[in-house]
This record gives sequence, C-alpha cells and structure tokens, in this order.
Amino acid sequence: MISLVFTVLNESRSLQSLLDSIAAQTVQPDEVVACDGGSSDDTVSLLRGETRFPIRVIEEKGANISRGRNLAIAAAHGEIIACTDAGVHLHERWLEKLSAALPARPLPLATRYSAVAGFFLPDPRTTFEVAMSATVLPLVSEINPQTFLPSSRSVAFLKTAWQQAGGYPEWLDYCEDLIFDLNLRKACGPFAFAPQAIAYFRPRGSLKSFFKQYYLYARGDGKVNLFFKRHLIRYGIYLIALPLLLVGIAS
Repeated sequence: MISLVFTVLNESRSLQSLLDSIAAQTVQPDEVVACDGGSSDDTVSLLRGETRFPIRVIEEKGANISRGRNLAIAAAHGEIIACTDAGVHLHERWLEKLSAALPARPLPLATRYSAVAGFFLPDPRTTFEVAMSATVLPLVSEINPQTFLPSSRSVAFLKTAWQQAGGYPEWLDYCEDLIFDLNLRKACGPFAFAPQAIAYFRPRGSLKSFFKQYYLYARGDGKVNLFFKRHLIRYGIYLIALPLLLVGIAS
C-alpha cells in the first residue's frame, strides 16, 4: 500500500496543479494524506472537495512543515510513504518510478532499499526565473547517486524507515528534510535514485525572495552546524554570477 503525503498552508492558488498531477499518475496512491497548518484561504475546502482519489485532511493550526509531515505519515496506512510539497506538480510517472525502487518483500536484504530519492526540475515562467534556474539548480548529470540527498518534494521511504530515523525534526523550520535524510541514511542505509521521478516547481521570482529563502536555509543549516564553508562559497558565487547572468539576458 502506498500513501502520498504533503503539507499545506494557504496554497489555494497553486494547489489545483498538484491535485491534477496526482490524479494523472500512472500508478495511483492508495490514499493521500494532507496536513494543513492553519490556512486562512480556500486550501482546506479544495482538499476536502477532491473526489478523484481518496484523500484525508488533517488540520493542525501552527504546525510547521516537519510537524505536518510527521502527523500525515503517522496517520497514513501505507507501508510505503511518498512525500511531496504543495506548490509543485508531478510528472505523470513520478509515483511509478519512486515505488519501483521500493519493491514489496520478500527480497534478499542486500537488494532492498528503505528509501528512494526522486528529482526535481524548475518550471520557470519569467526571464528572471529562467536565470535563477540556470544559476542555482543542479543538472541530473551532475548528481552523484551515491551521495545525493533528496528534497522532500520528491522522495519515498518505508514507514518503518521513517520511524527508525526518528521522523522529521520538528524543532527545525527549514532544512528539515536534509536532517531527516541524514538520519534516514544513517539508520537504514543509502537511498536508491530515481531521476525520472520528477517534481516540477516554480523558482523564486525575485532576488529579494531568493535571498530570503537562502538565508532561511542557511540559518536552518546553522542550527545544526552544517555546511558553513559551503554557504560562504555559494553566497559569493550567487552575488557575482546571478547579476551577471541577468544582465546578459537583458542585453
């Protein structure tokens, strides 16, 4: 049984695209569980009005992403958990490709994976978003499958593995999926890699929103003392390369 989970907060503008892409999956989830963190728009009514697949909605006002994911996973009945985010749309074979890497038992222990990393691609709508995508996002050809740690917009794992990893860290508001990945890999071994399990997302639409996002990610990493040198290098590259790229596109 496969459960698809995600969290939402005031996502009424982008939610329909995600729901449509779930309905179009070549392999359908047995259930969808969504946790709403206290939306003040039509998000919950849109979720409750969905009839193309079975969906349950959990409401937990004030829940951060980690808390919402943990609540949704705890409530899920599936032994396989597929995780994504609001604000994305999924390739029609997304769940097919993820679930294929987590086959049902019995298999020899040496051939089993407890988790599989999908991939993500940008869905830019403006010139700036095209430039942002080209500057800051990796190509699939640049990924080392042995070390790649997935975003939770495109990942699947056994529910027992989530339990062994201690769930998502609810004390973190940002970079929670990275810490979960590290704990999951430590507890259960490496991720399989499914590069064709693609979630499409829209990049940040301005320098201000990008640097706010990156600041929050860096602060999240800082809370657990991760990647200080990496952030210094990336900030330097982004401050130089991104403006030059934008000037080139505009000229």
